[in-house]
Amino acid sequence: MNRPTYKELDNKLNEARSAVEKGLVNLVNPEAVASDAIQLGYLLESELVDVLLAVLSSTTPEHYVGKRPPSRSYENKIIMSELFPFRAPSERFKCRIYLKFTLFDQELFLISLHKNRNKGDKS
Repeated sequence: MNRPTYKELDNKLNEARSAVEKGLVNLVNPEAVASDAIQLGYLLESELVDVLLAVLSSTTPEHYVGKRPPSRSYENKIIMSELFPFRAPSERFKCRIYLKFTLFDQELFLISLHKNRNKGDKS
């Protein structure tokens, strides 16, 4: 089976939105996320939830750019959790955003959230 399937990705995005709405967000590498937040022009502590909800609302299973099957994390906090990277348009930031997360124990663990850095992608 070629996973993740469309349905699985849709479910992951819905679970991610639900976790964010409940405030269940953890940063795997806070320094990297903070640096990217500065580059995008938002305040990490006060705007992260709104930013995540906006990005997730414009992200669909078609935006998945990960491996099949998904890669697994080697970070201690989320060891062996499947990673879900997406590249999606952002109305808020007027560019494509790269978002990578995993879900563990009904919480969203944010790995990356930054402007898309794929040189071959002009949008």
